[in-house]
Amino acid sequence: MPTQTIDLQDLAARGRRGESCSRDEALAVLALPDSAVLDLVATAGSVRREFFGNRVKMNYLVNLKSGLCPEDCSYCSQARGSEADVLKYSWLSKDKAVEAATAGIHGGAKRVCLVASGRGPSDRDIDKVTGIVEAIKEADPEIEVCACLGFLKGNQGDRLKAAGVDAYNHNLNTAESKYDEVCTTHTYADRVDTVRKAHLAELSACSGFIAGMDETDEDLVDLAFALREVGADSIPVNFLLPFEGTPMAGKGMISPQRCLKILAMIRFVNPDTEIRMAAGREVHLRSMQPMGLHIANSIFLGDYLTSEGAPGRADLEMLRDNGFVPEGAPDDWADSLDQVDVGAYAEPAPAGGCGSSGDGCGGCGSAGGGCGGHGDTRPHGKGHPHDGDTAAPGRAASSTDEEAQSGFSAVAAFDGPVVTPRKRGAGTELPANA
Repeated sequence: MPTQTIDLQDLAARGRRGESCSRDEALAVLALPDSAVLDLVATAGSVRREFFGNRVKMNYLVNLKSGLCPEDCSYCSQARGSEADVLKYSWLSKDKAVEAATAGIHGGAKRVCLVASGRGPSDRDIDKVTGIVEAIKEADPEIEVCACLGFLKGNQGDRLKAAGVDAYNHNLNTAESKYDEVCTTHTYADRVDTVRKAHLAELSACSGFIAGMDETDEDLVDLAFALREVGADSIPVNFLLPFEGTPMAGKGMISPQRCLKILAMIRFVNPDTEIRMAAGREVHLRSMQPMGLHIANSIFLGDYLTSEGAPGRADLEMLRDNGFVPEGAPDDWADSLDQVDVGAYAEPAPAGGCGSSGDGCGGCGSAGGGCGGHGDTRPHGKGHPHDGDTAAPGRAASSTDEEAQSGFSAVAAFDGPVVTPRKRGAGTELPANA
């Protein structure tokens, strides 16, 4: 572990010129004391602003095919051997998939991510996806589409590109040196190969990792430089949310300060790359999520693959209140958000609170936590951002209180979280939390 003092101002100056830090400097960032986190966020934030200003890219996930994956990734609720009670369904119809994507676009998403569980798509699967992509692009030619379908083979990447797919997601997930500890049915090299196939098809490569699987600082730094080496254009940074029924159930929490150090380290190694706060931001960063956005420049909006995410309206309010602007939004975008009824926060809380759920996805690793994971103990009355009555235009109404109470408990998370899958959204009759 480095013991020398690190010059954050020099690190930031080089980052603003697009220069990556050294391996020792990256390790030194992770080794900083928690008392240095404010200075770290300020300096890493100056690099983020140099390349992305105050813009935040909003992404929206559509789970095209859920569960029954033959791979044994130990962090994944959909993996072989998982006993997590996730939704299981084969391919959504084109109409249902387009309907789900449209909800996210109306909520402010700039990119739609189409995800399917499994080792990799068949050529018939590619036919299904290209049909969905063409319909989405016909309705909105400007929307970006990212596909996450597993390992690519043959000319599948070229076919996706021809249909209008802009990017392909395939995460490295953990360091090469410990990959066989989390998965035995494929290798780290297999994942790198698919990222390279995406590049060969002229698709933007989206690839990231999951923190919180007993990795060392050295493992995290290895990942940061590996992602730079494979040319990842977008890096989802996930913080493990351990699913009930998976080998990762009961894993402990990552502190908000630790999360911020990881985000800053990734920013200094990959200064001009899109960095996304993905799985677990609501639960691990909690009230410090806005500080994370001073380093990262991208988040997911609404629900995740097999879990409930924070309400889209709550995220939009977080952006507005902290001076951020959704990418592609008009100058007056915030005017469409209703004024919050502050009186509602003084109302008595109903029994059970408003806890919800979250997850760490296996296929693309880009899942996240529920509203309960904010550490938010405010009453859930009318006008609360989690209430369906305050839904922004284009957002589906939230589920009933009974449904919302069935998932992740923010209070229990500090002792050892267990994440319960959601049972709504795509593939169900219940509306998504868009």
